Amino acid sequence: MEKASVSSLAMAEKSSEEMVVSSDPTTSPQRVLTIVESDSDSVQNESDLQIPDYLQNTYWWAYLHPNAVRFFERQWLVNLILWGNFARLRDHALAEIGDRLEGRNLQVACVYGDFTPKVAQRLAPDARLDVVDIAPVQLENLKKKIDGVANVHLQRQDSTRLRIADGHYDNTIVFFLLHEQPLEARVETIREAVRVTRPGGKVIFVDYHRPSLINPFRYVMIPILRLLEPFAMDMWRKEIIDWLPESMRPAQVEKETYFGGLYQKVVFTR
Repeated sequence: MEKASVSSLAMAEKSSEEMVVSSDPTTSPQRVLTIVESDSDSVQNESDLQIPDYLQNTYWWAYLHPNAVRFFERQWLVNLILWGNFARLRDHALAEIGDRLEGRNLQVACVYGDFTPKVAQRLAPDARLDVVDIAPVQLENLKKKIDGVANVHLQRQDSTRLRIADGHYDNTIVFFLLHEQPLEARVETIREAVRVTRPGGKVIFVDYHRPSLINPFRYVMIPILRLLEPFAMDMWRKEIIDWLPESMRPAQVEKETYFGGLYQKVVFTR
């Protein structure tokens, strides 16, 4: 495991919306969106939120087809995909926010497995977790997993253009999303995650990383990623901080790598 540090920072401005998810899992989410602490009185139309091309063309088999959701929503399977490291990476990410999670918190994109329920278990009674995702089927799936948890809220939003005010959240978590995005979307997602997090708050990324030359999984993962995750090799070539403009650099950056360097946790403290 290795660590590092860096410095600097800034931000921008937008609005926030919450999704009302249909209680019937066979239907699409209701087309009713409520503005949450928004700077605008307008309500976003469903037509404003399109599934990105890269998601439809590259990852439909993993995230969009209902059969895919049923197949991948297995704890043992997501752990296998990460070579037995899911729980370890989840717990290291959650350790950054502490045993008791206060204030307003954001999770960017739904995650298969028990990641969100574990975050929810740490919420203080007056704390809040918002989870945003562009895919209605993913939000429907997550709703079943956190059913009955009053302070977890699902919002249909695009990670590259969040309708959320600057500095709205105390903590933001992005767990294994960046490697699935092409460069342009990845850059915007990182910027937005930083923008909506308050000064002094944390932005936590967990994702792939370039493994050590002596790690045998390096040579196993190259053909797998090139075939199934065509954007993931970018994570081997560049540091996450390098996709953030100088004007938005955080006050502190900490990085740890795991499993011979194949995975990383990067924490921006604004």
